[in-house]
Amino acid sequence: MYGMPGKANPASDAADTFASPEPPRPVAASRPAAANAGARCANCMMRHICMAASLEADDVEQLDRVMQGWRTVRQGEKLFRAGDPFRSLYAVRAGSFKTVVTSERGKEHISGFYMAGDAIGMDGICEETHTSDAIALEDSVVCVIPYHLLEALCRELKPLQRQFHKMLSAEIVREANQMMLLGNMSAEQRVATFLLSISARHRERGYSATSFVLRMTREDIGSYLGVTLETVSRTLSKFQQEGLLAVQGKSLDLLNLDALDAR
Repeated sequence: MYGMPGKANPASDAADTFASPEPPRPVAASRPAAANAGARCANCMMRHICMAASLEADDVEQLDRVMQGWRTVRQGEKLFRAGDPFRSLYAVRAGSFKTVVTSERGKEHISGFYMAGDAIGMDGICEETHTSDAIALEDSVVCVIPYHLLEALCRELKPLQRQFHKMLSAEIVREANQMMLLGNMSAEQRVATFLLSISARHRERGYSATSFVLRMTREDIGSYLGVTLETVSRTLSKFQQEGLLAVQGKSLDLLNLDALDAR
């Protein structure tokens, strides 16, 4: 999910290139949470930005009990498809995804990118049917949370309810920002805003905000930003020539965050 980033401070960032955490070994979804100790929210390094944020230890235990284990999704595989019945939300434990919406004319559009700590599947809440395909950009692991159990637990645990509402609100803000990005910004501003958004999200997760790997293709970025693949490549090359960033394949180093923010 993407929001409009604020200014960043590159001096505080690590220099190592970002790589997704090693996906944990999957556990069968049918196993009870008590036996599935490795999948517990308390052991997840994304806990501070996911469903368990702000929960006390006892409340985290209750959330663990409604979680239905892990699911591994290999690169290129679909977590769910448009038209599938909505039954669960999925918290990304490791890896990354893109969501793809297909128009009535058959044209595909990237509607979002998700990384560890994000929740996928909220598109299905309204009509109880998913409206997009969720495709793994790399080998990924998600925690499966049956929605009817989560909904019931939210009625018992107000902190969990507040956190879930925050996540729903973040989706609304992301979509509003996406509309502004597509409607009011030039191609260069769209690319710059996109890179700064990824930077801010990496910082939030404790990774380097200036050195990371873009898991999506340039074509995916273009689809998300409403520009062509050639425009994305040309803009990245221009930013590199201006000393704003260094790019090699999918590896990216942001060299001047303030200048990108001023585009």
